[in-house]
Amino acid sequence: MKLEALDNFWGLINEKLQVWLEASIKHLPNFIVAIAIAIFFAIAARYSSKMLRNVLGKTMESKQIADLLASIFKIIILVIGLFIALDFLGLSGTVKSLLAGAGIVGLAIGFAFQDMTENLIAGIAMGVRKPFMIGDVIKAEGVFGTVKTINLRNTLVETFFGQEEVIPNKILFRNILTNYSVNRIRRLEIPFGISYADDPQKAADVVVEKINECDFVIKKDETAVFAESFGDSSVNLLLWFWIDYPGGTGFMQARHEAVTLVKKALEEADILIPFPIRTLDFGAKGGEKLNTMLSQKKAESASDKTESKQKPQADSVDNADDQDDGEA
Repeated sequence: MKLEALDNFWGLINEKLQVWLEASIKHLPNFIVAIAIAIFFAIAARYSSKMLRNVLGKTMESKQIADLLASIFKIIILVIGLFIALDFLGLSGTVKSLLAGAGIVGLAIGFAFQDMTENLIAGIAMGVRKPFMIGDVIKAEGVFGTVKTINLRNTLVETFFGQEEVIPNKILFRNILTNYSVNRIRRLEIPFGISYADDPQKAADVVVEKINECDFVIKKDETAVFAESFGDSSVNLLLWFWIDYPGGTGFMQARHEAVTLVKKALEEADILIPFPIRTLDFGAKGGEKLNTMLSQKKAESASDKTESKQKPQADSVDNADDQDDGEA
């Protein structure tokens, strides 16, 4: 009985092995082709990613972003080759399961690392668009300085106060960003005022002529002075001129020299730069100024003093008359 059961057991095993062997022999060509497909895609992924890395390395400032994009491209080609090989073996169900699992895993990772993923994607997008490069002077979200490093998740900016600011890439990607190094020029605006007694056009002419003598001023034909408004004590003007930026003469130095030259030009032309003046006017409808009131008050005080001096003299005369009448 035991021998019969054992024979049945080995018979089933042999039958299964024969079925598997026949199936293996039957699918052996497909298996070989699937391996060939996988090897082909592996070789293609390797060389294509290397070529892409070289191309991106020449077009991008950040080597990290170029390497990441090349690696992602390589993984995509390998996954495509794997799915094609599995489908060629008739494992379409396995392919669908892998795709569904990859989608679920990707969704979970996206929710778990949402902030990190957003910064990463923003870094990749900026690496492709290149809104700024290392060494550029940028201003964004209150940070103003020179770009030192561009990473996948953030950008390092050195401010003009010597501090290093780490800005997440999503902030630079979402918000308004000013790049002062793209056009390599910058316009300076110097406000100043002249007295109401002076001619604004004369002031504009002498200031423009003086500023254009500076070597750091470019586009001299566009240097101009414009009247802005009427101030409390002055006519307010604006000086506009262009400089190379970044350039040999820094922004602060150029502004310092411009302010100095404006003052010098106005002094040489005998044009007054006024200081604030206040005129106190009393009375509901005006017309009664403080100096007039003080003059009137002073005159009244002098008149009172004169009357007070004349009154004792009159009293003394009356007393003398009374004494004369008594003696008589």
